Amino acid sequence: MKLADVPGSVGATWGPTDWVEVTAAQVEDYRAATGDPAKGVPPLMVLALTNLFLPDLFLVDDAATGVNYGTGEVRFPAPAVAGRLRAAAELVACDEVRGGLQTTVRVTVEAECLADPVCVVDAISRWLT
Repeated sequence: MKLADVPGSVGATWGPTDWVEVTAAQVEDYRAATGDPAKGVPPLMVLALTNLFLPDLFLVDDAATGVNYGTGEVRFPAPAVAGRLRAAAELVACDEVRGGLQTTVRVTVEAECLADPVCVVDAISRWLT
């Protein structure tokens, strides 16, 4: 997407992405690295995976720099388990900032085996010219 097209795209949706396999071994590696004792896939691991999905969903290709600025609301409606995950996105806000735009993209991650999403995050990015 072009920077000039972003403000008019609020409300647009993209996805879902292709499925990504999250293995029990990856979950164990994450736990070993972080000390997270959660059962199933640790919620913060799922949150981190949103950065894997986001470039496939929403990217401003003519910005000189894209910066992960942080997050707004983060929810974990259902606990994730090892298996296949994918994501969809909606552009929920776009604001002018000095040097470019700030976007809020709501990323919803779902697990193949569950009815409810496993993570919903408002990812905030800055796209600078």
